[in-house]
Amino acid sequence: MNGTVWRRLRTHFDWPLLLTTLAIAAVGLVNLYSATRHAPQKGLFGVQIWWMVIGLAAFVAMSALDYRLWVRFAWIALAVGLIAVVLVHFGGIARKGSRRWLGVGALSLQPSEFIKLAVILALARFVHDRGTEERSLKELAPRVAAFVGAIVLIAWQPDLGTAMLVALICASVAFLSARKLWPLLVALKVAAAAVPVLWVTNVLHDYQKRRILTFLDPSADPSGAGWHARQSIFAVGSGKIVGKGFMHGTQNQLNFLPEQWTDFPFSVWAEEWGFVGSVALLGLYVFLIVWTINVASQARDRFGATLCLGVAAMIFWHVVVNIAMVTGLAPVVGVTLPLVSYGGSSVLTVFLGLGLVASVSARRWAH
Repeated sequence: MNGTVWRRLRTHFDWPLLLTTLAIAAVGLVNLYSATRHAPQKGLFGVQIWWMVIGLAAFVAMSALDYRLWVRFAWIALAVGLIAVVLVHFGGIARKGSRRWLGVGALSLQPSEFIKLAVILALARFVHDRGTEERSLKELAPRVAAFVGAIVLIAWQPDLGTAMLVALICASVAFLSARKLWPLLVALKVAAAAVPVLWVTNVLHDYQKRRILTFLDPSADPSGAGWHARQSIFAVGSGKIVGKGFMHGTQNQLNFLPEQWTDFPFSVWAEEWGFVGSVALLGLYVFLIVWTINVASQARDRFGATLCLGVAAMIFWHVVVNIAMVTGLAPVVGVTLPLVSYGGSSVLTVFLGLGLVASVSARRWAH
């Protein structure tokens, strides 16, 4: 990269995007320190710091690359992601009844996290190729099948939460970029009709069914499947207006909250910082999502605009589903809170996605 290009990138670098990302990451580290202070698993805080550093480096590298280079590799990225998810079934690492991780040296990576970015790249290429012309069903079918295949393979692990998120990302991008809404409405009706079929045919695992039944009636099994949701709701409510103070949340410090460093970090934050702190964190997410949509509106091409919309949808649905999950408004499905939940694959995926947005933003003024 020559000096002129570097100076132009530095001048047009999206500082609000980076600073908001770092602010959320800082909240995540503060929250994780409290969440793991008395946790059985030691050393998670130090590991997360390293993942944050790696993620930040990935953000900078991705923003320095011209996002248009990904046009030619979008479908290849999705194919590689699908292969990785398939490999998980045969040689992956199993934890708590699910096989979702691949061992890479001393690290374990979750392909289903990275496939979300691959799906976003493929969606952007799909919209870019479509242009303003209508495509025949014969042309659309293989591409749509690739997206459906990603959802099915992830659900097979089983990872219902991530499969649902990929479906929501696809639906969001389709809704925002569609010229006709009837195909999307038909797809939604088919998906709704498939829900009872999944239940009757035992595609859903027993523990997934228990989570759904517990969501419908949390008091049915308060010491079993309903324990997670009930303790999380207690923690959120006990924070009241200003919270109990840093590292003074009783539900968290006494380990009543299960998996508070991954699935329930918002419960820790709400208990310790209260309504005021919760609104502040949500405000950061809202700014990040709105800013990303604003970058999409100013992108130079459809590929860049769709990339930004996909990343905005990914972050939006992660936040909505996770907070709905911990406040009892949705079943517990293991969806992380971006940059706040512990997890290297999740952190790296978010940083890479926002790096793509920074790349689109920096080249809005390119000739």
